[in-house]
Amino acid sequence: MLLQVSNITKSYGVNVVLSNISLQVQERERVGLVGVNGAGKSTLLKIIAGEMSADSGAIHKAKETKIGYLAQNSGLQSNRTIEAEMRAVFSHLLEAEQELRELEIKISDPALHADEKKYADILERYSKRSDWFREQGGFEINTRINSVLHGMGFGDFPPDTLIATLSGGQKTRLALARILLQAPDLLMLDEPTNYLDIETLTWLESYLRGYSGAILVVSHDRYFLDALAQTIIEIERHTSKRYTGNYSRYMELKAAEYEINLKQFEKQQDEISRMEQFVQRNLVRASTTKRAQSRRKTLDKMERLDKPMGDLKKAHFSFEIERSTGKDVLAVEDISVTFDGHDKPIFRNVSFQLTRGETVALIGPNGIGKSTLLKVIVGQNEPSSGTIRFGTHVKIGYYDQEQTRLNGQNTVLEEVWGNYPHMEEARIRTVLGNFLFSGEDVLKRVSSLSGGEKARVSLAKLMLAQANVLILDEPTNHLDLYSKEVLEAALLDYDGTLLFISHDRYFLNKMAERIIELKPTGTEHFLGNYDEMIEKKMEIEEERLEKLSKQLTAGSKAGTNSDNIPATSYEANKQAKRDERTRQRKIEQLEQEIANLEQQIEQLELQLTDPAIFNDYIRIQEIQASIETFKSSLAAAYEEWEQLM
Repeated sequence: MLLQVSNITKSYGVNVVLSNISLQVQERERVGLVGVNGAGKSTLLKIIAGEMSADSGAIHKAKETKIGYLAQNSGLQSNRTIEAEMRAVFSHLLEAEQELRELEIKISDPALHADEKKYADILERYSKRSDWFREQGGFEINTRINSVLHGMGFGDFPPDTLIATLSGGQKTRLALARILLQAPDLLMLDEPTNYLDIETLTWLESYLRGYSGAILVVSHDRYFLDALAQTIIEIERHTSKRYTGNYSRYMELKAAEYEINLKQFEKQQDEISRMEQFVQRNLVRASTTKRAQSRRKTLDKMERLDKPMGDLKKAHFSFEIERSTGKDVLAVEDISVTFDGHDKPIFRNVSFQLTRGETVALIGPNGIGKSTLLKVIVGQNEPSSGTIRFGTHVKIGYYDQEQTRLNGQNTVLEEVWGNYPHMEEARIRTVLGNFLFSGEDVLKRVSSLSGGEKARVSLAKLMLAQANVLILDEPTNHLDLYSKEVLEAALLDYDGTLLFISHDRYFLNKMAERIIELKPTGTEHFLGNYDEMIEKKMEIEEERLEKLSKQLTAGSKAGTNSDNIPATSYEANKQAKRDERTRQRKIEQLEQEIANLEQQIEQLELQLTDPAIFNDYIRIQEIQASIETFKSSLAAAYEEWEQLM
């Protein structure tokens, strides 16, 4: 057991946040921590990490257990470059490497050989430090850094990029990259999937599944929890409960548990009712008084079950429309967008259509321009070229993920009522109540709201708009698991047309009927949801490889003749594929060469500790020269590998 949390309690004034929370984390266990926004998940992680004190309770961890904690949206603040910051993680190894280099210089010095004891001591020190350096992964530092940076989306960034010049989302991703390189025994992550695109999410899942330590993660990403978690700990009504399995299994177990408890409660209530009726009927009869008294004693001694509390109060809403659009809703033709001061467009040749009642997802990596495209469609930005045409009777409702259309100075009531002044206050308050803003909550300033609360205010305004076309930019961001399910239910019942951006693969699977993948040179279209798109991509890749194999086989048999394929395009395509195969082969060769060079360096350094050559300073100098030669080759191989990657 790495960690044991026992009876942790935390309150802010009279408001209880956590009450007698207990949990355990075993070695290599993957634990998902779930609950509604405000349940106390982040507070619990801060208490475990030592950044906050509990009112009562205890935390025990195994001796020498290293805990790494990454808070939600905690961007990396540093004046260093990306490379320097990542290498700083391995400062203890870099110091050891520097010491080894200094020891090598001493060992090769003929003057030292005259003092046998000092010479032997240095050789022994070198041997021990070299073994420790190898065991701690000293020879894999560059490989690990390059792998993690590439996976977290920094593969194309120059190593000397200053961290201070990065965006907030990039700093958050870099903070995650750094803590992955630190590789603590227990990795605690609070919403690590924020700001990650689908490609990076997929890489992170794969990396964490193979992680050597234990993981305790707070997340509202259901797809991520299904792929990673072996255990779910739910915090609800200030207490915790443990469920074995991933998120989907937890939902099944929780529902089944509620049904069982409800049946047991109802059964006991029926039994109590029958016994009470028997007592009332028979207590005054002489012949049955003793039996009635016995039943009454049984009732008094009975341990009565509490009625299961069921789900927490959820937001409740639906999207309605005033009138339907025509069949053709939207036509986007050859749109390109170029930012001021840039010659190259961020995307071009973007074309697609929407018809009435469709639910279409827009996906693509971070920075590709998805949000920009939506702003062009709703008229907030101008395209560099291309046209946008709407059909008849189109009324757009737009959800901005940055919540820039909210006025922080307004109260919640003013923010919504100001958009719909013709409505009665009672109607506005009722709507806000459906979005969990009741009583004094409606008088809170928008600027003081959490991300999830701001999202609910925006959704309340959107619901009242009665738009027949909804354009949503990351609508599930900041929403907890329960609110996401409510939003999904409302959108599934929506009669209008829906175009949305999302990195939430669970949401994409549930909602999308068609997916548009945005690329710098245009769009690619897929029928179906996210999993069906992935399956289709795999089929296309398999067909491409099979076709390529057949073409190569036919080409080798027929020489240069190819009647069915135009010579120019065939040769160009063939050359492109040949270049890609060459690149992949070169990468594999370089990775093998890097491994061989690191092994040769290690073997040569071990030779320096061999007593047989202690007094042969000429041989030692030869070994030193070989080590330096191999290190130069290793640096060159790494540089070429990075360029190819």
